[in-house]
Amino acid sequence: MNLSLSGHHLDITPAIRAYVVNKLERVTRHFDHVIDVNVVLSVDKLRQQVTANLHIRGKEIHAECVEPDMYAAIDALADKLDRQVVKYKEKRNGSRHAPVAVKRAASAAAAGPVARRRKPAAGV
Repeated sequence: MNLSLSGHHLDITPAIRAYVVNKLERVTRHFDHVIDVNVVLSVDKLRQQVTANLHIRGKEIHAECVEPDMYAAIDALADKLDRQVVKYKEKRNGSRHAPVAVKRAASAAAAGPVARRRKPAAGV
């Protein structure tokens, strides 16, 4: 994963860089195929904004968060990215509803053919 970290009206300190890298490891723990991550940290008076673009094969995931504290904004951004990556991974694998269908098919196959009672004829 290539990480590009930049600051707008902000100097990126080693502590902030380490914090962002630590939080983004959670995203890569859920999904290994992250190609590139661009993170922009910006400050406007009391408004701390963090924006991230995750480049995955075939998709670009964007998340943005505004908080009064930079570390809280980074935490919220990591949560948003994590939810979006997990959702993308589930859609890609197509296993959202598969376990229930597999269980039903397995139980139906184990039960075998079902004997059904016929209704008697009306004239009998």
